[in-house]
Amino acid sequence: MTNFAAPLQQLAFTDVGEGRAARRIAVRARTGGLPGLFWLGGFNSDMQGTKALALDAWAGERNRACVRFDYSGHGESEGRFVDGTIGRWLEESVAVFEQFCTGPQVVIGSSMGGWMALLLARELASRAEKHAALAGLVLIAPAPDFTEDLMWKGFSPEVRREIETKGVWLRPSQYGEPYPITRALIVEGRSHLLLGSAIDVGCPVRILQGAQDPDVPWQHAFALAQRLPSDDVVLTMIQDGDHRLSRPQDIARIIAAVAEIG
Repeated sequence: MTNFAAPLQQLAFTDVGEGRAARRIAVRARTGGLPGLFWLGGFNSDMQGTKALALDAWAGERNRACVRFDYSGHGESEGRFVDGTIGRWLEESVAVFEQFCTGPQVVIGSSMGGWMALLLARELASRAEKHAALAGLVLIAPAPDFTEDLMWKGFSPEVRREIETKGVWLRPSQYGEPYPITRALIVEGRSHLLLGSAIDVGCPVRILQGAQDPDVPWQHAFALAQRLPSDDVVLTMIQDGDHRLSRPQDIARIIAAVAEIG
């Protein structure tokens, strides 16, 4: 059985952005064989979560490379969460991927990390030179376009008004303290929407979705699957699964999807 309490990888930092926009991003990179694993966490989550640690431990047992990091304003990285936007976190994802990954990589994205993984795939496809490439994507309760489809469109007129006038609204969370939803997050997120057209990632995709997910409804995963033109797309519906998908049986399914790709 995988040991989720594997020793932490040595903490490294990389600088992303320039001037006042510069921030130090915390990275934990395990060296090893390929394909490597690249973890993209969720909104208001970090690289020390159950799924990230389980994947790192699995990689360590098999001498596989594994890279995890925290977005700015998350975990061990610098910056304020309230300053975060999809574009800002995407810039960090691309920078860490290019600096710490070499060769084929299985990118695993959880919730917002699923959106990041798809945006990363699009960004890499536009670059002529790259040191690392995508072997496949494993998307866990993926939430592309969540700032618009799962937040803004579902907010009450009162909440929308507060965001527009005050610039921020503190959203209650069942996972802990309320967290800020800013006008910048919503508006800037509209520059990165994907579900309006086909999403060609150029690699196999495995999607795992809980049918009891209160944050990302299963219909969202189906909408995403329909936008992926590749034949090698598999959507697994976990009937009793929630949003986190962090139970031992969920972890086993995630690892099986990673192993199937590479």
